[in-house]
Amino acid sequence: MRALTEDEVRDAFVNAAPEELRVMSLPHDFVLTDWDHLDFLAWRDPRTRGRGYIVAEHEGEPAAIVLRVADGQSRARSAMCNLCHTMQPGDQVALFTARKAGTAGEHGDTVGTYICADMSCHETVRLAAPLAPSEIRASVDRKIDGAKRRTEEFVARVLDAAEVSR
Repeated sequence: MRALTEDEVRDAFVNAAPEELRVMSLPHDFVLTDWDHLDFLAWRDPRTRGRGYIVAEHEGEPAAIVLRVADGQSRARSAMCNLCHTMQPGDQVALFTARKAGTAGEHGDTVGTYICADMSCHETVRLAAPLAPSEIRASVDRKIDGAKRRTEEFVARVLDAAEVSR
C-alpha cells in the first residue's frame, strides 16, 4: 500500500458524515506506519467507542470506510474473522457494519461482516500458529493475499453502485 498522509486518509472516506470525520482519531502510532509492509490499514477509534475504520485500495486509489461494532456479546465459544479467516475465541470477533456509500447509504443501506474485535487482521495473518497433529500449514503469503483480497472486496461492497464523488 502506498504511504498516505493524515489528510489523504481523511479524504479517502466514502461513507463518513462530516461529523464522523471531525471526531475521528487516527491510530496513535499513525506516523510510524510501515506502509511498505501494509496491505490495508484497520484500527479501532481510541476515543469513540464502537467505531472502527478500514483503508484499502479500490481501483488503484485509497478508499476508507467507517465501521460500527454491533452491541452485545457473542455467546459462541469461537468464531472466524471473515477478513483474515482466523478462528478466535467468540468474544474476540465482532460484527462490524458499514453504511453504504452514496445514495444507498443515505437511505440506510448497510453491509456487515465479522472482523477481529481489535481489527488486527493484518498482523494476525502473519503469525505462525502451532500445528495440530496431521495439520498442514497454509502458506503465509496465501493467507496475506487472501486477507487483502477479502478486505478489498468488503470495501467494494460498501462502494457498490455508489455515485461517490471523491
